[in-house]
Amino acid sequence: MSSTDLVPSTGAQAVQASAHPDARQFLTFRVGAEEYGLDILRVQEIRSYEPPTRVANAPAFIKGVVNLRGVIVPILDLRIRLGQAGEVNAFTVVIVLNVAGRVVGIVVDSVSDVLELGEDEIKPRPEVPAAMDARFITGLGKIGERMLILLDIEAMITSPDFGLVE
Repeated sequence: MSSTDLVPSTGAQAVQASAHPDARQFLTFRVGAEEYGLDILRVQEIRSYEPPTRVANAPAFIKGVVNLRGVIVPILDLRIRLGQAGEVNAFTVVIVLNVAGRVVGIVVDSVSDVLELGEDEIKPRPEVPAAMDARFITGLGKIGERMLILLDIEAMITSPDFGLVE
C-alpha cells in the first residue's frame, strides 16, 4: 500500500520521497484549530464517519464499535479526548489504526495530507507545566510557518486513560 492510498479524495496529495535518508512520514489531521501528525506506519485506512453502535456505560470519548470487514473496531473520538467539541460534519473522518496488535478507529475533524519530515524539521517536545499532559507528544514538526503536534499514538491508545489494552 502506498502513502497515496491513505490520503482521502479531498484533493490532498502525498509528499514525494525526499533526499533526507532520516525522514519519517506523518499523516496530518485537524482537531479543532490544531494540526496533529502521527506515524503513517500506524495507519491502516481512512474512512468517512459512520455512526458506530454505542456501547453501554462507555466513557463519552468512546463512540462505540463498528464492524470493519468482520473485525469489531472500537471508535474513539480524539476530539472529545483532547477537550474539543465533537460535532460531525462532511469533513469528519475515522482514521483506522493498527496499534499494539489491535485495530482502533479515531475520529478527527479532518485529514490534511501525508508529510515527510527530516530530523531537522522535528523539534523536541516542549517543556510544559504539570497541569498540561504532554506525555503523548513526541515533538513538534515545523514546515515553514506550519506547526504540527506530533503524537505518539500507540502510547496514547495503550495508556490506562483509554482503557482499551490490559
